[in-house]
Amino acid sequence: MRRRQLIGTGSLVLLIGAHQIARGASVVAVRIWPARDYTRVTIESDGALTARQFFVSDPPRLAVDIEGIDLLPGLRELLGQVRSDDPNIAGLRVAQNAPNVVRLVIDLKKPITPQVFSLEPVAAYRHRLVLDLYPVTPPDPLDDFIAQRLKDLAPGMSATPAPAPAPDTDPLGDLIAQKSAPAKTATAPPTPTPAPPVSPAPREPVRAAPTDRLIIVALDPGHGGEDPGAVGPGGTYEKNVVLQIAQRLRTRINATQVNGHQMRAFMTRDADFFVPLHVRVDKARRVQADLFVSIHADAFYTPRPQGASVYALSDRGASSAAARWMADKENKADLVGGINLGGQDAGVRRVLLDMSTTAQINDSLRVGATLLGEIGRVGKLHKPRVEQAGFAVLRAPDIPSVLVETAFISNPDEEQRLLDPAYQNQLADALLRGIVRYFSRNPPLARTRQVS
Repeated sequence: MRRRQLIGTGSLVLLIGAHQIARGASVVAVRIWPARDYTRVTIESDGALTARQFFVSDPPRLAVDIEGIDLLPGLRELLGQVRSDDPNIAGLRVAQNAPNVVRLVIDLKKPITPQVFSLEPVAAYRHRLVLDLYPVTPPDPLDDFIAQRLKDLAPGMSATPAPAPAPDTDPLGDLIAQKSAPAKTATAPPTPTPAPPVSPAPREPVRAAPTDRLIIVALDPGHGGEDPGAVGPGGTYEKNVVLQIAQRLRTRINATQVNGHQMRAFMTRDADFFVPLHVRVDKARRVQADLFVSIHADAFYTPRPQGASVYALSDRGASSAAARWMADKENKADLVGGINLGGQDAGVRRVLLDMSTTAQINDSLRVGATLLGEIGRVGKLHKPRVEQAGFAVLRAPDIPSVLVETAFISNPDEEQRLLDPAYQNQLADALLRGIVRYFSRNPPLARTRQVS
């Protein structure tokens, strides 16, 4: 005997067979991670799943046939995870499409470019079938950043994305200069006087006034989404506390000037979703960041270690065995979070392998030492100097980049401090003081980096 159960208003429908027996793999967990960048749907199972996909454009929907099973009772949980504010998913439907085949249909709010791939067991995860739903027109970090800046300058102004700038300009400074230029008084145009033809003079680029040169700090809360990072003895996820600290620091940066230059924070992620390591670097470069600060909460296999640390990139091996161990652990974030290796092109792989310049590393050590000094005023330090190792997330060749381990979340006392809003504020204040000190001594130069 079979029955049909209708749940929701029609956008979320689940058809379930009465026998409820899976002949193959069974579902362990299902998760949905909505974000403006993309939405991820994950089906975790105790055995490998095989899937075939097809996309229908009108209305937009993605169908995925999951083979080797008769039923996935655990998919019921997906119904409660679809949020009305999900930028990409409108609803879900699941049905037994054929013997040993379950069809998952995702109704979409907009056209998407899907990536469907499988991940082998890693860390605490078993087999995962991943459905990444990328908008056909992805959000551009630079357009969003410029629009937000213009909105700050004129609260009533529409935050329409700005055109892509030329690669040899300071896009934010130029736009600010254009928008803030005094309006000319309307007068009758003078009578034109004929003039001999002359060769056009080279057009000077619009330059912002010195006080309009934004100092852009890219804040990179570690982990996120499928990758929780370290987990404290009380169950605290690293990804959550570092996002909270980064948000507090963002507020402080946006309210600060250095020698007349307004500071502005850019977040590589502002919610709970996974961002691959190379994408974090790409985002910072796209907005032409002057500094990249990756924020983490350390962990060790015993609860004794404590204190904060600051790391910079090394092109000559790690400065210590502990630094090497830490870099290896952090570089595994892509394996835990899950990236589609088959979807990477040669350019992505090249970015992952690019080593930064000596100048970038020297600047990173300089800012790292400044940050370490300020952090030491509010808490213990694990190491009194900046450590170095091959962190993938620090490999932007043209941006000073540091990774801050705010505390050992594996230490019960430090886990509690990381959860304390007052301590988070102290850390944010210390990081801000270090950033301000660095830029006070190292004023930002004109932007000439590529943004594409």
